[in-house]
This record gives sequence, structure tokens and C-alpha cells, in this order.
Amino acid sequence: MQIWNRARQATLSVWLALGASLAWADEVQVAVAANFAAPFQKIATGFEAATGHKAVAIVGSTGKFYTQIKAGAPFEVLLAADDDTPRKLVAEGLAVKGQTFTYATGKLVLWSSQPGLVDAQGDVLRKGNFSHLSIANPKLAPYGAAAVETLKALGLYDGLTSKIVQGESIGQAHQFVSTGNAELGFVALSQVAPPDKPAAGSVWVVPAKLYTPILQDAALLARGADKAAAQALLSYLRGDAAKAVIKSYGYGLRG
Repeated sequence: MQIWNRARQATLSVWLALGASLAWADEVQVAVAANFAAPFQKIATGFEAATGHKAVAIVGSTGKFYTQIKAGAPFEVLLAADDDTPRKLVAEGLAVKGQTFTYATGKLVLWSSQPGLVDAQGDVLRKGNFSHLSIANPKLAPYGAAAVETLKALGLYDGLTSKIVQGESIGQAHQFVSTGNAELGFVALSQVAPPDKPAAGSVWVVPAKLYTPILQDAALLARGADKAAAQALLSYLRGDAAKAVIKSYGYGLRG
């Protein structure tokens, strides 16, 4: 009888612990910059395993997220592709002061799905033997703005404007190239050099001196200020497990 009672008590303890865990677990709505979609998927899996919380990602352009947040979109955390948007949201009372930080530094590349088209120095841009050059909308996407900066720094922007096709986000800019609608385009390194399955084609890693550093900041939005899952996600992003994933996708880290 004592053995049975002890077994029953142990089972009850397990169920009580599980019930407490399930009661504590929650979801957090995360607006994720398109360039960070793949690494965030892995981070979200690790986050759920470590905390019990579930991170629900909505992927898009940072500029569009800014407009949506101002209009009342129910996001609780923003993982932006820049540091300016989180700063503006804090100033406007839509993000929590002191709860922003740089989670990654992005790297811009010129990529083609065709092997050999893009050379190691990016001279293909000067030769101009292509019909379409894909970039993200520079008004909405920081990587698009970096692409324009690069072209202007090289003195090529005016001569190539007729060939430029714009995607709403860096994700769509990448899609134009991967589907062949553009022979080449400026995208994020993370999109063409994932650790599990590197993309085919040819690539030029754009020298950092040609564009303003792409500091990608996370922000705790006002809607998530009192939500444990949102705060837990930001804490997890600062940890070694998330940093390892971020670094594996070619991003830089600060600090």
C-alpha cells in the first residue's frame, strides 16, 4: 500500500507540475523582418523548448510593420531590420524605453541564382549584361536602402535605374531572383548562405564600407510590456543559444 501511495503521489506531482507549466506557457506575437525569417524559425523552436512559450512570427518589411504598429496591429515584439524604427517607436510611446537592443548586424550581398554570373568583385554591375536588378523597396526595407547606397557609392545608380525592380521586402527581392524574374539582386547574406542548405548560384559580399551598417534591433512593443512571454523572448535572444543560430546565418553580433 505504501508503494502504491508513493507512486500515486509521484504521478500527481508530475501532473501538477505539468499543469503549472501549461498554465504559465503563453504565445507572443512577433513581427519579424523578412531577412531574419529562417534563423528566427530555428530560434522560435529552441525558445519553446526552453521556456514553454510559443513565438508566432509574422514576416514582412520593417517599414510596413512600422505603419501597422502605428495603426494598432497586435504585435508584442518587433525584430526590425534597422535600429531607427525601434527608436522611433520608443519616441512615439509604442515601444518600451530601455527594452531595445541590437540582436544582429546584417550583411548585404549581390546574388544570382545563375552560377558564374556574379563575380567576386561585383564587376557584373559595371558590365551591365543583365536586364533586371532586384532590390527591396528602399523606403520600406533597410536592405533596399543599403542597396541604393551601394550603387551610389559605386557611381552606378543613375545608369541602372531602368533595370531596377523593387520588392516590397527583402524576401520578395530574393524571390524575384530565385524565380528568374531578375537575373541578380541585392539580398541579405542570411538568405543565400544558410547553414543547413546553402543556396546555389553566385554571390558578391558587398564591402561594408559601401553602405551604412545594418544594425537590426529588437524592441519590446507597448502591447507586450506586461507579457511574460514577450519579455522571455527578448531574454532568450540575448542568450548563447540564439546567438549561435544568428551567427551561423552569417550575421554579425555586437558585444
